[in-house]
Amino acid sequence: MVGERPREPRFVLVAAPHGSNWDALVMLLCARHFGVRLGWLGKAEAFRGPLRPLLRRLGGIPVARGTPHQLVTTTAEAFRSRKELALAIAPDGTRGFRDHWRSGFYHIALTAGVPLVLGFLDWGTRRTGVGPTLRLSDDVRADMDRIRSFYAGMSARRPERTSRVRLLEEDQP
Repeated sequence: MVGERPREPRFVLVAAPHGSNWDALVMLLCARHFGVRLGWLGKAEAFRGPLRPLLRRLGGIPVARGTPHQLVTTTAEAFRSRKELALAIAPDGTRGFRDHWRSGFYHIALTAGVPLVLGFLDWGTRRTGVGPTLRLSDDVRADMDRIRSFYAGMSARRPERTSRVRLLEEDQP
């Protein structure tokens, strides 16, 4: 494990590259090593009934998955209502190949006014840890160039399942 505990009390932790079910376990062990209690997003329907208190205690934040904008707004509000929150998001969005990353992590951090912390699990070098903390500039291409530069050369446990480090918004004027 490399890196050090992020100094910021609130941030979005980018969990990449992601290509295996093992990634979540390793990420949780890494977070424990650095003394970070991770939050995660779950569909609101899962937080009903007797599971609600348990899921919340485990760091779950219920969100309505109706529209991406609602998810970003709801999650940004969760940041505003807490003094500390480390929200782990795997931008691949799945353990299968996609041509691009999902952009929720970027928009949540931007809307909430919190930095991104680049977490990584590089199966090629058998290293995991915490990389740099980035403040977003609202210039998607420039921000993603910095993120791509950090993850360049890292490989997932199953590289064929790893998505390209690219957002669809980068192709828009």
